[in-house]
Amino acid sequence: MSREVMEYDVVIVGGGPSGLSTAIKLKQLNPDINVCLLEKASEIGAHILSGNVFETRALDELLPNWKELNSPIKTKVTKEKFLFLGKKKSLSWPTWLLPKVQQNHKNYIISLANLCRWLGEQAEALGVEIFPGFPASEVLYNEDGSVKGIATQDMGLDKEGNKKDSYEPGMELHAKVTVFAEGCRGHLGKELIKKFNLNEGKDPQQYGIGFKEIWEIDEKNHTEGMVMHTAGWPLDNNTYGGSFMYHAENKQIFLGYVIGLDYKNPHLSPFDEFQRFKTHPAIKKIIEGGKRISYGARALIEGGIQSLPKMYMPGALLVGCDAGTLNMPKIKGSHTAMKSGMIAAETIVDHFNLKKTLSLYEEKFKNSWVYKELHEARNVKPSFSWGLILGIIFTGIDQILFRGKLPFTLKHKHADHETLKPANSMPKIEYPKPDNVITFDKTSSVYLTGTNHADNQPVHLKLKDPNLPISYTLEKFDEPAQRYCPAGVYEVQQENNINKFVINAQNCIHCKTCDIKEPSQNITWVTPEGGGGPKYGNM
Repeated sequence: MSREVMEYDVVIVGGGPSGLSTAIKLKQLNPDINVCLLEKASEIGAHILSGNVFETRALDELLPNWKELNSPIKTKVTKEKFLFLGKKKSLSWPTWLLPKVQQNHKNYIISLANLCRWLGEQAEALGVEIFPGFPASEVLYNEDGSVKGIATQDMGLDKEGNKKDSYEPGMELHAKVTVFAEGCRGHLGKELIKKFNLNEGKDPQQYGIGFKEIWEIDEKNHTEGMVMHTAGWPLDNNTYGGSFMYHAENKQIFLGYVIGLDYKNPHLSPFDEFQRFKTHPAIKKIIEGGKRISYGARALIEGGIQSLPKMYMPGALLVGCDAGTLNMPKIKGSHTAMKSGMIAAETIVDHFNLKKTLSLYEEKFKNSWVYKELHEARNVKPSFSWGLILGIIFTGIDQILFRGKLPFTLKHKHADHETLKPANSMPKIEYPKPDNVITFDKTSSVYLTGTNHADNQPVHLKLKDPNLPISYTLEKFDEPAQRYCPAGVYEVQQENNINKFVINAQNCIHCKTCDIKEPSQNITWVTPEGGGGPKYGNM
């Protein structure tokens, strides 16, 4: 069956902050530009997960009157805390001693999912065509090798790839320019970076895994507008990570934990470290008596400017976290993603009107405040490869004394999948059983995500070598997929005393951790059928 073809001036893949900002800016600059935006989730915002303390700088430029447009940005930061955690004790760090990059007094505590829903409404009001539930599954190329557009996923295939009664072929969307805004570790962005060698001369990209729970807590423990971060326990000195606790409106807190995916011990379970963190007296006293109402997890991109690939290629641009514009020491990526999308829109308009090449994007990006901000932040993440204490000391020198202007750039030496040590050389970690009050298991957590995938569809977690998990990874690394996955997708089961690697793809919450951390790069995440995955509310 041949595929239907639709022609647009611009096709945008992804309905996060960068994609929606690209769409809005394009329509502001030229209402006649024909813009289509595809989102793999069932609705805009359903796959969006972030802390989130929001800096409004990019939004102030994009929609200066956002306060009059009933935006969901309401809770201003009123108080800040930073704690160093020991096993039982905590030490409060004076906020005036924090680097400026980590101060939040002009920012807002928001749900990024709700902000994206609102940005989607602004985009549609300007005439952007938004198609939720349509994942872009394939990049299309012209005969000269330039990007022609994308094809959406075929719907209604069974696990073997046979057509069910409900079968519908995907559509082809052709564009003069295609913008890839898939977020961290976008699977088409990953293909394009490889095909066009966009990361030549760049450091290996770095990632973390971020967890988030929303709790309704006792009023006496709630301080609306309070932002708190911690470092230290339960992680050891050589494992990068830390927590956030943001007091939002309606007696809710956004509680989360981020662990760098360059960790070395294959016995480490990021999910269980997050659960264990909540048992610290300084945290437990706040959430005790409360109720957990949401859970989610997502990989985030942390490499910074030295890992940022070239962001243009013939016929296409990479924006936001599909490229890697997150500011790691600021713990923020929404404003930088939005600004990268706005710069992409300006580039596209100049490309159409003035016949400028898309390489102009890189030039505009380098002349923007985003580049300056990322350049000043560049040395923070690599310094933590020396350990927590040295990383903190260096960050103080770099960010407070030199304001990010040291005359050198530290390098990222390894990709995250290269850092695991053999299981027999690392200490085993015993995690306590969940109490189902403060700590929980993966099964009950995934239930809160609303994750659903159509039955009997092709597995969207592809193994290059189906034998490798048992023949190599289990033996050498005790198959870490059982632990790094935050949703219980991967298991090693025994059948007749024979180990079998099981993929519970229906549990997948699209975090992409397996695609990043698998030591042999044997797992590839691709898009499942449209609308599948989590249904996050106000995450």
